[in-house]
Amino acid sequence: MHDRFFDSTRGKIVGALRERPSASAFDLATLFGLSPNAIRQQLVVLERDGLIAGRSVRRGKTKPTVEYSLTAEAARYFPQRYDKMLNAVLREIRVAGGDGAVKAVFERIGKRTADRLGAVTEEHPAEEHLTKVVTALKAAGVNAELQKTADGTLLLHEHACPYATVVAENPEACGAIHTILDSVAPGRARQVESLATGGAECRFEIDVDTVPRKTTATA
Repeated sequence: MHDRFFDSTRGKIVGALRERPSASAFDLATLFGLSPNAIRQQLVVLERDGLIAGRSVRRGKTKPTVEYSLTAEAARYFPQRYDKMLNAVLREIRVAGGDGAVKAVFERIGKRTADRLGAVTEEHPAEEHLTKVVTALKAAGVNAELQKTADGTLLLHEHACPYATVVAENPEACGAIHTILDSVAPGRARQVESLATGGAECRFEIDVDTVPRKTTATA
């Protein structure tokens, strides 16, 4: 059923939005070689069905443009490989060891990833590590991006997480990314939006030093 959906124009729009944070009707019209009005007709249906959400943004000095992004509901159109099996395994871990055992699993996963990134130094600052985190998230099927604000704050966005059904039953699964961020920027990463609690995305604000502090050796 989903394969046929992705053959349609609406399905192609959903597929395109999975590869980018957001896009306007004009952006999508250019991508598919269709008129903006033809795209808007499809966007109306997708928004009615709860698969996309629009928001007004200003691009430069032009008048506001409506950009669309996927909602968590759209995740059901993408393969949820192994979700049922993973949830079953986590249930058994929870029965055998309690909530703490499930939490520890994801903390260890996050710790191993953080260890592979190595220590934050002047040669390898936090921003470089966070770029690698985004690459790892994308490799795992998460539509992620890293942005930098004018004041130097880094914003990590996770859109349409493919593990939404796992997180819904096992919120401890989010512990992995928290462990990674705490390793890269201890105490300076704040989650300000979450798909698990009804947000449009998972978004983290991360304060990092422009130049990492040098560690001074003591005698």
